[in-house]
Amino acid sequence: MNGDQRDDSDSSWMQSLITRVSEYAIFRLTKEGEIASWNPGARRIKGYEADEVIGRHFSLFYTEDDRRNGVPEAALHAAREHGQYETEGWRLRKDGTRFWASVLITALYAADDTWVGFGKIVRDTTDKRLAHEAVIESERRFRLLVQGVTDYSIFMLSPEGHVTNWNLGAARIKGYEATEIIGTHFRQFYTPEDVAQGLPERSLGTAATEGRFETEGWRVRKDGSRFWANVVIDAIRDEGGQLVGFAKITRDVTERKTAHEELEKARAALLQSQKMEALGKLTGGVAHDFNNVLQVLRGNLELLEGRHGRDAWTRERLNKAIEALEHGANLASQLLAFGRRQALDPIVVNLAVMLRSMDDLLRRALGEVVNVETVIAGGLWNTLVDPNHLENVVLNLAINARDAMPEGGKLTLELSNAMLDDHYSALAADVLEGQYVLLAITDTGMGMPPDVLERAFEPFFTTKPEGQGTGLGLSMAYGFVKQSGGHIRIYSEPGLGTTVKIYLPRSTESVADLEPAQPVTLTGGSETILVVEDDRRVQATVVETLRQLGYTVLKAHDAQSALAIVQSGAHIDLIFTDVVMPGTIRSTELAKMATRVLPHVKVLFTSGYTQNAIVHGGRLDPGVHLLSKPYSREQLASKIHRLLGPARSKKNALTAEPAGAAPSAASQAPAGLSILIVDDDATSREAVSELLGAMGYDVRQAAHAEEATHMLATEEPDVLLTDIVLPGRSGIELARMALERYPDIRIVFASGGEAPSPEEVGFACASLRKPFGAEQLHALIARMREQTVDEKTGGS
Repeated sequence: MNGDQRDDSDSSWMQSLITRVSEYAIFRLTKEGEIASWNPGARRIKGYEADEVIGRHFSLFYTEDDRRNGVPEAALHAAREHGQYETEGWRLRKDGTRFWASVLITALYAADDTWVGFGKIVRDTTDKRLAHEAVIESERRFRLLVQGVTDYSIFMLSPEGHVTNWNLGAARIKGYEATEIIGTHFRQFYTPEDVAQGLPERSLGTAATEGRFETEGWRVRKDGSRFWANVVIDAIRDEGGQLVGFAKITRDVTERKTAHEELEKARAALLQSQKMEALGKLTGGVAHDFNNVLQVLRGNLELLEGRHGRDAWTRERLNKAIEALEHGANLASQLLAFGRRQALDPIVVNLAVMLRSMDDLLRRALGEVVNVETVIAGGLWNTLVDPNHLENVVLNLAINARDAMPEGGKLTLELSNAMLDDHYSALAADVLEGQYVLLAITDTGMGMPPDVLERAFEPFFTTKPEGQGTGLGLSMAYGFVKQSGGHIRIYSEPGLGTTVKIYLPRSTESVADLEPAQPVTLTGGSETILVVEDDRRVQATVVETLRQLGYTVLKAHDAQSALAIVQSGAHIDLIFTDVVMPGTIRSTELAKMATRVLPHVKVLFTSGYTQNAIVHGGRLDPGVHLLSKPYSREQLASKIHRLLGPARSKKNALTAEPAGAAPSAASQAPAGLSILIVDDDATSREAVSELLGAMGYDVRQAAHAEEATHMLATEEPDVLLTDIVLPGRSGIELARMALERYPDIRIVFASGGEAPSPEEVGFACASLRKPFGAEQLHALIARMREQTVDEKTGGS
């Protein structure tokens, strides 16, 4: 020790300093450890006054455990042995509370180096200790948290990307133990393709620049398997902003990704199903109305054929019109097939027999450039299906395949047994598990890209050039298979061809005997037929046709009126009724009530759209007879002939007016009556002109108002028939100009929409809604002439 320590009793300035220090407890101990002095800092920290502690042993500041373990004595011994002793620990205040003390004990010597005791300095560092313990506890808890997490891979990376620590979640997810991975670069968790693209380094670069990087992607486990990972990388910096590494959190979300993909597939399937169902309802409804229109056209064309068919010019045009009508009827039939609204007549068949019978037909339809091969597995099951409609499906699919192989190729038709269950990846929600007969049609054509494949079954969707396809072939196949309780799916890739697989439910029943097709013959009879039809145009046509066939015809506009006729006692052999009828009584109820009143009566239904009145489960109800619209005169005669039986048929010749007979007086035009037709649609203008010319009118034509104005300058027509919307000047302006020149001219507007009233245009006029018939125009002109006569004669 130095001289200052030996002569401290004489150092008054040192004593003065000690007595003024309050942040430190500074006091002296005797050799035995008794307190010999006490400063204000000791009083503040420990709570004792000087007279309370001087002379007492300093161990009173220690905890009971420390005193029992001899800690005070050990501290003095260490200070005596080494000159000083420094430590930290819990100490006691006078009030019994604890504080964390930083302690320095120094051995004291006199001037002659005689040991005289100890000097002790104590500082209260409780706040520092508590803060330190809080940090330690926080770190401990964090370590426990990180190590205890098994759902997340949590680890640290060096600034260069090397793994510096590893938690249990990382071991579980990635498969590596800490000893295997610490010190290695984290790129080994990435797929080879991601490593080749530098994705690990770019991830760290983004995190270092932006502070954080988050992504999802495929990662690789120790065993080489892949999992879909959600990854977050945070940059870690020290107080000075220096990058010290990265914290990386990885979560295995493979199940979530798989569930999301399955949900998206289910959602897409639902949307597709809803879209197809909506399209089915729409097309079914459109087909119903369309078929009624087609029936009116067909019936009237055939009536005209019966009267004027011997004239070659007329016969040629009638045949073209009927051919176009049959094309429209085929389109309507395909729409009904897609909408699952066909009236199927399924029977138990073996598709091998049906496919063999189609061999010649397919080869003729496909030509020599397509090689057709048929493969039929042994022990083929039977199925319940409408063979006629299935033949159409096969033919349509074969023609589609031919079109996909313009340079030629191979078409393979395969038949085999199949089982659909949960393991079948394509099993849709509306497909039942069970046994099926599989018909696969495969071509070696150009195939379909995914976007085309997705829309392949939609009606009117086609990739063929305009005029080379309706886009209804696949949609018709789809609707038919679904209505038959089956399943259809397309497999295709560009350049690799296409396979259409049709699954039809197995039937355990015996194969039915097919009735040979009977030739359609035009025969009539003398029986009485009650026609029940709410569409007056259809009703008038069918009544006229049946009368020409020789039948006695009664008619009713709804089921209630028909029932009244039945209950009146009138003799009726056959009721020919539409399925969809207005009113409270349905057509099926009418049939039941009529057969109770007239047990011998036969019932024949007709419809362009069966709904569910007589078709259930995709097939006609037992004992129900249906003639689908539009039907021909021959089909109507043949169906009625089969129902009533040959014994009751008494006429076999069609009654018709001789060809070339003069039109009735009602349809004759007054001699010399002239009409100027103005319409920019050449086809419509010429058709109306020809019809009116045939009725005896003197007809002139103009394509627009300017041409009509030149014609009106030199001649005065009796009637101006003009479209409203014309290129250049409108039809209304043309009519106003014509009236200024010829006040007696009659104005008739033709329009596809609402025509203006006389009050709106300011002059007398009439209107016809397109499309209109020549008889409508003739009747309108007749009324206008009568009004003119009345005006001139004063109504007398």
